[in-house]
Amino acid sequence: MNKKVYFEDIGSIDYKEAWDYQETLFNRVVEGKRNGHTPASYLLFCEHPHVYTLGKSGQQNNLLIDPAFLRKINATYYKINRGGDITYHGPGQIVGYPILDLEQFDVQVKRYIHLLEDAIIATLNDYGIQGDRLENATGVWLDTDQPEKTRKISAIGVRASHFVTMHGFAFNVNTDLNYFSYINPCGFQDKGVTSMQKELGRSLDTEAVKQSLKHHLSIVFDMEYVAP
Repeated sequence: MNKKVYFEDIGSIDYKEAWDYQETLFNRVVEGKRNGHTPASYLLFCEHPHVYTLGKSGQQNNLLIDPAFLRKINATYYKINRGGDITYHGPGQIVGYPILDLEQFDVQVKRYIHLLEDAIIATLNDYGIQGDRLENATGVWLDTDQPEKTRKISAIGVRASHFVTMHGFAFNVNTDLNYFSYINPCGFQDKGVTSMQKELGRSLDTEAVKQSLKHHLSIVFDMEYVAP
């Protein structure tokens, strides 16, 4: 099996530009499989300007503002082809797009999502934050044993076709949480959202968090990074 993964941090990038780049890599991996090759996979890290994205199963009314207000807060909005409902991406957030051939990693989609959650939980643990899963919900949450305090720190929404993934996760590090007040995050009306900065009461070195997360992703997927 080929567990080599091309890693690339593409920095701050427009959402649509990153989406187009994902599609290019996704199609490259799928085409390689169709031609009988054993393709390498990809992992992209990036950050987006303020943007809301709605998944295939999402409800339009979970966006609580109109186009005029979107412009006022310098945000954009896209309906996209991942699973899940609505979420927010913005500065201070680590967005990860794994384009993985799951057959090479011998995992199904449900297990793949759990491994993403495991890596984020391990990263939080490096900083003394206890993350967990929430029953019947994807992503990483805090205080899941106290429903009145349960809050999300990382959202996950993926697309998989031909056992190849795209889209991925958004991990709140130094994120401006005010932008979540304009949506029902992931469709929830009774759950809060948080960030590492809010939980620890200080700004984090995002590059250091990226390195921790990159390390834990390599462990849970047993993969080797190579330069693109």
